[in-house]
Amino acid sequence: MTVRCAWVNDDPLYIDYHDREWGVPVHDDRKLFEFLVLEGMQAGLSWYTVLKKRENYRQAFDGFDPRKVAEYGEAKVAELMDNPGIIRNRAKIRAAIANAQCFLKVQEEFGSFDAYMWRFVGGEPILNRRRTIREVPATTPESDAMSKDLKKRGFKFVGSTICYAHMQACGMVNDHTVDCEFYHSADKHS
Repeated sequence: MTVRCAWVNDDPLYIDYHDREWGVPVHDDRKLFEFLVLEGMQAGLSWYTVLKKRENYRQAFDGFDPRKVAEYGEAKVAELMDNPGIIRNRAKIRAAIANAQCFLKVQEEFGSFDAYMWRFVGGEPILNRRRTIREVPATTPESDAMSKDLKKRGFKFVGSTICYAHMQACGMVNDHTVDCEFYHSADKHS
């Protein structure tokens, strides 16, 4: 039997996400944008709720192309609000659009969003040694710094807890518990 982090349920979608994505370092700007939007959508909800809707989000948000999302106007907001396949929260949808605009500015300033984000962890994943999920914090000094800087740049729905979840999802930190079979395999880059 495969030993996984205790937060994983028995849904094959969740198992696949844990086994293939969570904690694996992401350096692709579009995928970083996708996770940034989805983590913002998660605010007040469970990641499982968002994960089940991820394919719908990919379709609704043009494959998370930040250039396209940055150009969305009120007609697109209305269309998204009518889409039952996503979480229909006007503030979160508008935040995704604003974040796409900010994302493009960061890309221009730093050369890539990847270069900007990874500087918060010194360019390398932080390898934690958590024995249980109770040891995993909601925020860290790194996520606090990321949140503060993102907000200063105009990003929305980027509180420290959301930033830490983003760091976990994108492999900036490895929070697989040490008994999890994927603890040592999370260092693969995507």
